[in-house]
Amino acid sequence: MVITAEKKQELIGRFKTSKEDTGSPEVQIALLSNRIQDLKGHFTSHKKDHSSRRGLLKMVGQRRKLLNYLKKTNNNRYKKLIEDLGLRK
Repeated sequence: MVITAEKKQELIGRFKTSKEDTGSPEVQIALLSNRIQDLKGHFTSHKKDHSSRRGLLKMVGQRRKLLNYLKKTNNNRYKKLIEDLGLRK
């Protein structure tokens, strides 16, 4: 469930927009997407873990808000990000 420091640095390195970037929408969305994928696996074996499910729904909502912001401010970066993460078909 917890993202390792190496995995986090790898995601930041892959999606950063500048040299010292750690908080751009792309990085935040990538980190949230990784945590969401980890939780999906958790729910296959723990179907009645409703408190974690609530946290998952909050993360999905936060990712949706960040995606809407990125789409509104820079549509090209939005399209590239959803293609890289495989969020839309």
